[in-house]
Amino acid sequence: MKIEEKLRKPMMEAKYLNVDNTDRYRPIIRLFYLNYEKLKYWLYPEEVYEELHADPYFAQYTLEQCSMDLSALAGWGNLLVLQDTRRAATLAEFKNKKFRYQLSESAVEIERMVIRVENLFIEGSSLEPTLLERLRISLMRIPEMAGEPEEKVYAWWNDLNNDFIRLNQNYQDYMRELNSVRAEELMKTKEFLLFKDRLIEYLRSFVKSLQANVGVIEQQLKGTDETVIHRLLERVTSYELSIPRIDVEVNEILIYEKIRGRWGSMEEWFVGKNGSGSEAAKVFDTTNEIIRKITRYATRISEMSSSGANRREEYAKLAEIFAKCEGINAAHRLAASVFGIDRPLHLKGLTGRATESINSGVFEELPHEVTVTPRVRTYKEKAKRSAIADRSKEKEAMRLATIQKIEEERTLRNSYIRDGRLAFAELPEIEPEVRDVFLIWLSRALEQESRKAKTEDGQVFYVELPPHGERCTLRSPDGTLEMPAYIIHFEV
Repeated sequence: MKIEEKLRKPMMEAKYLNVDNTDRYRPIIRLFYLNYEKLKYWLYPEEVYEELHADPYFAQYTLEQCSMDLSALAGWGNLLVLQDTRRAATLAEFKNKKFRYQLSESAVEIERMVIRVENLFIEGSSLEPTLLERLRISLMRIPEMAGEPEEKVYAWWNDLNNDFIRLNQNYQDYMRELNSVRAEELMKTKEFLLFKDRLIEYLRSFVKSLQANVGVIEQQLKGTDETVIHRLLERVTSYELSIPRIDVEVNEILIYEKIRGRWGSMEEWFVGKNGSGSEAAKVFDTTNEIIRKITRYATRISEMSSSGANRREEYAKLAEIFAKCEGINAAHRLAASVFGIDRPLHLKGLTGRATESINSGVFEELPHEVTVTPRVRTYKEKAKRSAIADRSKEKEAMRLATIQKIEEERTLRNSYIRDGRLAFAELPEIEPEVRDVFLIWLSRALEQESRKAKTEDGQVFYVELPPHGERCTLRSPDGTLEMPAYIIHFEV
């Protein structure tokens, strides 16, 4: 879709429908429209005021307010203004500027739309099978139209186009009503059964008309030469351009594109486009689906009505049959026939039987339980609730063992410190765990500018850099590490 500039602009002509003084503007426009239909196009402010003032709602309405309202509507483009100089007898009357007003073309169309909306639920919509026949007859006249004058071709095109628009719009409106929420609620009531047959017959007559005419129309459209269609549409465009119009821009390209687009919509409706199904086929399927839905609702209502019937005699007869059974096995067989299902469900994967006897019946077998879970994504099994176990003794034992281990490691590390000093060059072979602790202390202090840090138990120390860049080798069971000969001093 090409979005032009006029599509982006606000439509000022429709502003009078929803503003502060709408209760005055709408009656004025409706008054102009009713006079427009009587071919009385121009009205004076005094005439408008007299008509409105006669209504009780406008009892306090003044001529000055009427003039202001007319000026506002003229500013929005709803009314066209013309100064009336014929009635001016003096110079003073000419200066007072007697105006008369006429409804603009856009305002006429807007008011027509408003009237259709007001009568939307009164007029209703319908299906007209005769429109399909009229379309078929009009399309069959395409070869005949090739030799007719432009006036007849234009009249033929208008009839064809108007019939197609009515068919499409009426069907869409009627299907919208049948698929509405209100229609769904009515179909569930008992009163719906009274006119159900008439509605189904009405829809079926439309389906029959579709079956009888759509195939012929489709063949006609496929068999028509594209050149003939192009010439006919050009002649329609030519006649459209020859109609004299005042103050209206006529663009030949836009008119031809509009006419060609309508013909393309007609072809797409009956034949389809780019290999896709035609709209007529969709209409056929949708109508049949509506008929099936109506039948389902009617059947459901009938079943609900008959379900409450008194079945005392049936139960009494059934009790007599059960009383005549010779034994419990015969009663079981009768119950299976009366209350059982026609096609029982067979479950696979059951566990083995408790006995291999072929004479054992289902009533002697143990039941097999199957847990059925909902087949939804949000389902979660309920967590099993259990009491919290008392593990205080285990926790206390673990705490004491951890404290003992920490004390042993601290004693081992302190054994390498001499006079508050730890020299890496003087260390013997040490365990990897002890080496890792020493290196952590070293890296922690070297990251600080003051080269000071704290051990895990809060003891402060600082690192002395090796003099003259001396290096040493730190030995452990898992390997050796060559590093600078740092010295760690612990503060007392």
